[in-house]
Amino acid sequence: MLFCVTASHRTTDFDVLDRISRVGATEVAGVLAGHGFVRGAVVLSTCNRFEAYLDIDEPVTAAAELATEAVFEVLAERVGEDAESLRASATVLCTQRVVHHLFSVSAGLDSMVMGEEEIVGQVQRALREAREAGTSSSALEALFQRAAHTSREARAHGDLAAASRSVARVALEMADSRIPDWSAVRVLMVGTGSYAATTLTALRSRGADDVRVFSATGRAAKFAARYGVRAEDDLRDAIADADVVITCTARYTVTTTDIPDASPRLVIDLGLPRNVEPDVRRMPGIELLDLEIIGRHVSLPDFAPQVHEVVRSAAESFEAERAAAPAVVALRRHIDAVLQDEIDRSRRRGGEDQRTEAALRHLAGILLHGPSLRARELAAEGRIDEFERALALVYGLEVEAAGDAAIAPRLVG
Repeated sequence: MLFCVTASHRTTDFDVLDRISRVGATEVAGVLAGHGFVRGAVVLSTCNRFEAYLDIDEPVTAAAELATEAVFEVLAERVGEDAESLRASATVLCTQRVVHHLFSVSAGLDSMVMGEEEIVGQVQRALREAREAGTSSSALEALFQRAAHTSREARAHGDLAAASRSVARVALEMADSRIPDWSAVRVLMVGTGSYAATTLTALRSRGADDVRVFSATGRAAKFAARYGVRAEDDLRDAIADADVVITCTARYTVTTTDIPDASPRLVIDLGLPRNVEPDVRRMPGIELLDLEIIGRHVSLPDFAPQVHEVVRSAAESFEAERAAAPAVVALRRHIDAVLQDEIDRSRRRGGEDQRTEAALRHLAGILLHGPSLRARELAAEGRIDEFERALALVYGLEVEAAGDAAIAPRLVG
């Protein structure tokens, strides 16, 4: 059974998400995957959401309740009371609702800035990290890979590509009223990851050409050489020489002691966990824009109905394939067994014609294609039981239960 606990900027305080985001997603997934009833776990923790996706052993009684408790237990051990705050605002999803939700998330339809470009990469990075840590499963692999495909399809069919705006672009739009001429200001970026590259692109599109970069990990020089900016090796000195400071790294970086004087300065914090200590906001001359403030001022574009239709249709198709899979697998195994018996019989009689064997296997594939398509069509119509009865009647095949009965979403608090 597919299962998900989800909490985002729409339901949960940024401070709670901030503290939870400091817990390693791979670490949480590893603990969850260690439960006997969990076949796989992928944890997605971004700047404005926490989501745990699990592949649960279906025969387990009260599987959703057990999985819910497992998620909040592992969080409680690491973030204490914040786990209860998350529980009060999170939502539990099961089966097909997990599919639709992840497809929507990956397409950017559930983001703080709807249509944002970064989320699909974050979703796929969560899968890659789970795969490398050995916590994924075949069901989660299929789910996340189809989510990426759906995101591309949504952008191709709707206006997402044109309307897509990253959080960085929205922040710079908000800063436009304070900075009439970006070419006249000195900008310091703190961070050298992929999000820093996105931010740099957004800056240059506004005419900013005096951009410096600092990295606490010593990567500034390499980033500067690649993107044609200036590397800084001392944070305090770099801030002293900047009019605008933009942070987009993975650690707390800027504190009050890093701010050398009270000169007017705009600080844009795009990080979660926060990259700028809250006390910085109270310093004279400092204006701080962080994700919480940015989120309050985001205007949501009205996406074309076909984008939502792409997501809905993709989710239904994926679920139909999952529902039809046991019957299709049963039929394929039957055909493969019959074919192998005939090939073995031919070999015992001295037949060694590889072309004949290849032709027989090709024929078996052709014979399976039509019934497989029909099984998915019937599954989409809620009639897969008719196909399964036909297999039992014609071939005497027993089909394993597909499981994953629909469960409506509910708040866990």
